[in-house]
Amino acid sequence: MLTPLDIHNKEFKRALRGYDADEVDEFLDEIIKDYEHLYKENLNLKDQIENFQENISRYRDLEDTLHKTMILAQQTAEEVKKNAEKEADLIVRNAKQKAEEIIAEAKERIMELKTEYKELQKTVQQFKAQFKGFLIAQLELIENGNEESSITEIGETIVRDEGE
Repeated sequence: MLTPLDIHNKEFKRALRGYDADEVDEFLDEIIKDYEHLYKENLNLKDQIENFQENISRYRDLEDTLHKTMILAQQTAEEVKKNAEKEADLIVRNAKQKAEEIIAEAKERIMELKTEYKELQKTVQQFKAQFKGFLIAQLELIENGNEESSITEIGETIVRDEGE
Protein backbone atom coordinates (compact mmCIF):
# COMPACT_ATOMS: atom_id res chain seq x y z
CA MET A 1 0.00 0.00 0.00
CA LEU A 2 1.32 3.43 -0.89
CA THR A 3 2.09 5.74 1.96
CA PRO A 4 2.28 9.55 1.85
CA LEU A 5 6.05 9.19 2.33
CA ASP A 6 6.25 6.99 -0.80
CA ILE A 7 4.54 9.72 -2.81
CA HIS A 8 6.73 12.39 -1.24
CA ASN A 9 9.96 10.51 -2.05
CA LYS A 10 8.97 9.59 -5.62
CA GLU A 11 11.41 11.04 -8.14
CA PHE A 12 10.65 11.18 -11.86
CA LYS A 13 13.24 11.14 -14.62
CA ARG A 14 13.85 14.43 -16.41
CA ALA A 15 12.98 14.34 -20.10
CA LEU A 16 13.25 16.76 -22.94
CA ARG A 17 10.07 18.79 -23.23
CA GLY A 18 8.68 17.05 -20.13
CA TYR A 19 6.27 18.45 -17.60
CA ASP A 20 7.06 21.60 -15.68
CA ALA A 21 8.85 20.21 -12.63
CA ASP A 22 7.44 22.90 -10.31
CA GLU A 23 3.87 22.18 -11.41
CA VAL A 24 4.40 18.44 -10.96
CA ASP A 25 5.93 19.02 -7.52
CA GLU A 26 3.05 21.30 -6.49
CA PHE A 27 0.50 18.77 -7.68
CA LEU A 28 2.31 15.94 -5.91
CA ASP A 29 2.35 18.06 -2.74
CA GLU A 30 -1.44 18.43 -3.01
CA ILE A 31 -1.80 14.68 -3.56
CA ILE A 32 0.47 13.95 -0.60
CA LYS A 33 -1.58 16.27 1.61
CA ASP A 34 -4.91 14.73 0.57
CA TYR A 35 -3.59 11.17 0.62
CA GLU A 36 -2.00 11.68 4.04
CA HIS A 37 -5.30 13.00 5.36
CA LEU A 38 -7.16 9.97 3.99
CA TYR A 39 -4.42 7.64 5.19
CA LYS A 40 -4.59 9.03 8.75
CA GLU A 41 -8.37 9.05 8.70
CA ASN A 42 -8.35 5.41 7.54
CA LEU A 43 -5.99 4.49 10.39
CA ASN A 44 -8.21 6.34 12.86
CA LEU A 45 -11.28 4.54 11.57
CA LYS A 46 -9.50 1.20 11.87
CA ASP A 47 -8.55 2.11 15.45
CA GLN A 48 -12.14 3.08 16.19
CA ILE A 49 -13.43 -0.19 14.74
CA GLU A 50 -10.92 -2.09 16.86
CA ASN A 51 -12.02 -0.14 19.96
CA PHE A 52 -15.66 -0.84 19.21
CA GLN A 53 -14.92 -4.52 18.76
CA GLU A 54 -13.15 -4.54 22.11
CA ASN A 55 -16.13 -2.78 23.66
CA ILE A 56 -18.49 -5.36 22.17
CA SER A 57 -16.31 -8.11 23.62
CA ARG A 58 -16.46 -6.43 27.02
CA TYR A 59 -20.21 -6.04 26.74
CA ARG A 60 -20.56 -9.70 25.83
CA ASP A 61 -18.45 -10.60 28.85
CA LEU A 62 -20.66 -8.31 30.88
CA GLU A 63 -23.74 -10.04 29.47
CA ASP A 64 -22.25 -13.44 30.35
CA THR A 65 -21.45 -12.18 33.83
CA LEU A 66 -24.94 -10.80 34.16
CA HIS A 67 -26.37 -14.10 33.00
CA LYS A 68 -24.32 -15.99 35.60
CA THR A 69 -25.33 -13.41 38.19
CA MET A 70 -28.96 -13.87 37.23
CA ILE A 71 -28.70 -17.62 37.79
CA LEU A 72 -27.06 -17.05 41.16
CA ALA A 73 -29.67 -14.41 41.98
CA GLN A 74 -32.41 -16.88 41.13
CA GLN A 75 -30.90 -19.48 43.44
CA THR A 76 -30.53 -16.90 46.18
CA ALA A 77 -33.98 -15.48 45.46
CA GLU A 78 -35.51 -18.86 46.23
CA GLU A 79 -34.06 -18.55 49.72
CA VAL A 80 -35.07 -14.93 50.24
CA LYS A 81 -38.46 -13.36 50.88
CA LYS A 82 -40.84 -12.60 48.03
CA ASN A 83 -39.99 -8.87 48.09
CA ALA A 84 -36.26 -9.50 47.67
CA GLU A 85 -37.03 -11.83 44.76
CA LYS A 86 -39.04 -9.12 42.93
CA GLU A 87 -36.35 -6.50 43.55
CA ALA A 88 -33.60 -8.80 42.22
CA ASP A 89 -35.61 -9.55 39.07
CA LEU A 90 -36.13 -5.83 38.50
CA ILE A 91 -32.39 -5.12 38.84
CA VAL A 92 -31.52 -7.96 36.45
CA ARG A 93 -34.06 -6.83 33.85
CA ASN A 94 -32.80 -3.24 33.98
CA ALA A 95 -29.21 -4.38 33.68
CA LYS A 96 -30.07 -6.64 30.72
CA GLN A 97 -31.96 -3.85 29.00
CA LYS A 98 -29.10 -1.44 29.52
CA ALA A 99 -26.56 -3.99 28.27
CA GLU A 100 -28.68 -4.68 25.20
CA GLU A 101 -29.04 -0.97 24.52
CA ILE A 102 -25.30 -0.44 24.83
CA ILE A 103 -24.56 -3.41 22.57
CA ALA A 104 -27.15 -2.26 20.02
CA GLU A 105 -25.64 1.25 19.99
CA ALA A 106 -22.13 -0.15 19.58
CA LYS A 107 -23.22 -2.43 16.73
CA GLU A 108 -25.01 0.45 15.02
CA ARG A 109 -21.92 2.65 15.32
CA ILE A 110 -19.74 -0.12 13.89
CA MET A 111 -22.08 -0.45 10.92
CA GLU A 112 -21.92 3.31 10.38
CA LEU A 113 -18.12 3.25 10.53
CA LYS A 114 -17.98 0.33 8.12
CA THR A 115 -20.24 2.22 5.72
CA GLU A 116 -18.08 5.33 6.04
CA TYR A 117 -14.97 3.24 5.48
CA LYS A 118 -16.45 1.67 2.33
CA GLU A 119 -17.44 5.11 1.06
CA LEU A 120 -13.91 6.35 1.66
CA GLN A 121 -12.53 3.37 -0.21
CA LYS A 122 -14.86 4.11 -3.13
CA THR A 123 -13.78 7.75 -3.11
CA VAL A 124 -10.12 6.75 -3.18
CA GLN A 125 -10.78 4.34 -6.06
CA GLN A 126 -12.68 7.00 -7.99
CA PHE A 127 -9.88 9.47 -7.43
CA LYS A 128 -7.31 6.95 -8.63
CA ALA A 129 -9.34 6.19 -11.75
CA GLN A 130 -9.83 9.88 -12.54
CA PHE A 131 -6.18 10.64 -11.95
CA LYS A 132 -5.11 7.70 -14.10
CA GLY A 133 -7.41 8.88 -16.90
CA PHE A 134 -5.97 12.37 -16.61
CA LEU A 135 -2.40 11.06 -16.78
CA ILE A 136 -3.20 8.85 -19.78
CA ALA A 137 -4.81 11.79 -21.58
CA GLN A 138 -1.77 13.95 -20.83
CA LEU A 139 0.61 11.25 -22.09
CA GLU A 140 -1.40 10.94 -25.30
CA LEU A 141 -1.23 14.70 -25.78
CA ILE A 142 2.51 14.62 -25.21
CA GLU A 143 3.00 11.71 -27.58
CA ASN A 144 0.84 13.26 -30.31
CA GLY A 145 2.30 16.73 -29.87
CA ASN A 146 5.95 15.60 -29.71
CA GLU A 147 6.00 13.59 -32.97
CA GLU A 148 6.44 16.70 -35.13
CA SER A 149 8.83 18.42 -32.75
CA SER A 150 10.89 15.22 -32.33
CA ILE A 151 11.30 14.91 -36.12
CA THR A 152 12.29 18.59 -36.35
CA GLU A 153 14.81 18.20 -33.51
CA ILE A 154 16.36 15.11 -35.11
CA GLY A 155 16.71 16.98 -38.40
CA GLU A 156 18.32 19.98 -36.70
CA THR A 157 20.74 17.71 -34.86
CA ILE A 158 21.78 16.00 -38.10
CA VAL A 159 22.30 19.38 -39.83
CA ARG A 160 24.41 20.64 -36.90
CA ASP A 161 26.50 17.46 -36.81
CA GLU A 162 27.19 17.69 -40.56
CA GLY A 163 28.15 21.38 -40.31
CA GLU A 164 30.83 20.75 -37.69
